[in-house]
Amino acid sequence: MPALSLVALVSLVSTVFAKQLDAHPPQQQHRHWAQICSGNPVNKIRGCDRYGCGYFGADRHGHKGKHAGVDVICADGATVYAPFSGQLSGPIRFFHNGNAIDDGVQIRGSGYCVKLVCIHPIRYHGQIQRGQQLGRMLPMQKVFPGITSHIHVENCDHSDPTQQLTPVVPPFPQQGSHWATVCSGNPTNEIRGCDRYGCGYYGAPRRNGKGKHAGVDVICSDGATVYAPFSGQLSGPIKFFHNGNAIDDGVQIRGSGFCVKLLCIHPIRYNGRISKGQILGKMLPMQRVFPGITSHIHVENCDHSDPTSNLERGKGQRV
Repeated sequence: MPALSLVALVSLVSTVFAKQLDAHPPQQQHRHWAQICSGNPVNKIRGCDRYGCGYFGADRHGHKGKHAGVDVICADGATVYAPFSGQLSGPIRFFHNGNAIDDGVQIRGSGYCVKLVCIHPIRYHGQIQRGQQLGRMLPMQKVFPGITSHIHVENCDHSDPTQQLTPVVPPFPQQGSHWATVCSGNPTNEIRGCDRYGCGYYGAPRRNGKGKHAGVDVICSDGATVYAPFSGQLSGPIKFFHNGNAIDDGVQIRGSGFCVKLLCIHPIRYNGRISKGQILGKMLPMQRVFPGITSHIHVENCDHSDPTSNLERGKGQRV
């Protein structure tokens, strides 16, 4: 075959393959997993209830252990879907006591390996595709009355699956001078009102009227996902209470013309770059320290100025 014709043939094959790749991308291109439970399109993670908290690393067994997975909210009987394509294996028995939720399955493939527990799969073996029906949620209320029903999602290597579970698109487009949504479930960065512990607005009285609130408190459920309000450089940890309580953690972000401290959160890391709207970490269990308070992230500018105008995303301002 003449060299020119061979080059043309190779070019044609490459073009066809590229078009097929665009139309049918390999599974590994999905950095984020598909919806796992019907009724929970964003894979929202369970907060805290009287049985414990659903975020990765939460205390378990009377502070004698840590949560090795995350709990994705799922109503009893709801349809469960495969988060990615792979090979099924099972059954997975988590409780080993034959109770009504002691079932589950493992999926390995697409560069991931995960166990989904407290579900009944349609089968324990064979291939499954991303987004395909996997099974149904088992009756958790029968075993733990009053708990937030959920699927226990645990990586086979015990690493944190939170980032893979979070949707690709943040709650609102993240352009403009206003900061991005800080907490999942609070797309407008609503600020805490007043409760028996005090008020969340900037300048609110503190310490029996002897001080002023140097930041604002953005409402955030215990265990919720926290996002970076703007792009910048991380530094920390930031310890506000200096007593090692369950919410004594935080991080600073400096960049984009801003510098802010976000407290009562556990960041995924304390150093390096982060982009606006990217996952920053999770809300810590504030109810454990201040029962009955409106759980919130304390947001404080490094120069102690008022961050309220930067946080405002409500009142029609979907910037």
